[in-house]
Amino acid sequence: MSGKGDDLDGLTGFFFYMFIVHPITAWILRPGRFERKKSILYAIGFLASLAAIKTGISMQARGPNHYQLLGVTRDSNPLEIKRAYKKLSLSLHPDKNPSPTASDEFDAVKRAYDVLMDMEFREVYNKFGQDGIDSNKRFDESQFFMELGIFYVTWGMMAYVLTLGKKSGDARQWTFTGLIVMLVLEITIMTSQTNPLPSSLFPTWTEYEAVWLLHSLFPAFMNGCRSLGSYLYVDLDKQTRQLLLALQEQNKDILLVLRDVQINVQSIQANGVSGGGGVSRIAGNGGGGGGIVAGSTMMVGATPTGKIKELQERLQASNTQVNAAVRDIKLDGSSNNSSMGFYLMIIGYIAMSYFFK
Repeated sequence: MSGKGDDLDGLTGFFFYMFIVHPITAWILRPGRFERKKSILYAIGFLASLAAIKTGISMQARGPNHYQLLGVTRDSNPLEIKRAYKKLSLSLHPDKNPSPTASDEFDAVKRAYDVLMDMEFREVYNKFGQDGIDSNKRFDESQFFMELGIFYVTWGMMAYVLTLGKKSGDARQWTFTGLIVMLVLEITIMTSQTNPLPSSLFPTWTEYEAVWLLHSLFPAFMNGCRSLGSYLYVDLDKQTRQLLLALQEQNKDILLVLRDVQINVQSIQANGVSGGGGVSRIAGNGGGGGGIVAGSTMMVGATPTGKIKELQERLQASNTQVNAAVRDIKLDGSSNNSSMGFYLMIIGYIAMSYFFK
């Protein structure tokens, strides 16, 4: 597990992402500032770049490990380590090196040589770093899992508190999935008899450094999940309420128009019965055609056909709004399918655990 310095560095990184990076990401993702896809791409790019820069600075501050200092790999045998040490000791010896830090550089190379030449110290160094050598630490399974439990329970509680609320449901799921992936990787790395990291990709990396990298990147991952989860959140309850209100207004329109149709049909029937004889008499006269046309024109707007046509137009206008709301719900539901993403993440970390084995 990490030493006190690494724990402090992780806590500092957490507050850095919490109080500086998260507000900047929220500013990038503010609705209306950029297009939706561009906002997501800009936020992911910003978070990834910042995490890479911060991790690089931290790695630079840590300095090279013993393998890098001697210019060997973790697969190097004692003979190769001895050759590398002799070559460096000749060039870095204070008698031949005019640098003011020659003594410190020579002592660092000597310390690295002493650790890597002792197989027991070498194993401790790979698992726990220089802090493990200084404290004479040994791998104890019960102590390892106790420290592991304290670390992940602490981060789990912190992640749960930071993702409370309806908008953070997906962010909480993503964060805990990442926490599970990190737990599986750490157990796989620390309990393996040999270093599971591929030598072709990480020739000088130790198990201790791999775990340190996971712990360093997790605060960035968690705050990225919080920012993107809040931005991608869709309030289905609110959209459902809006849809129901639209349907309610549509029903009111239907009832009003149907009532008008009913009243006008009754009026037309009553006028037809009372005025039927007059129409016949006008039709019998030679100049009555104009009267019939005028009467028909006045009756068009009040006919059942006209009212039904008005009803259809009003229903089409209302249905356009309802269909738009339904389409938005379907699109947001399909693009925000967190269950599928959750299962893909589970499959991903299982595959990664087999890969590192």
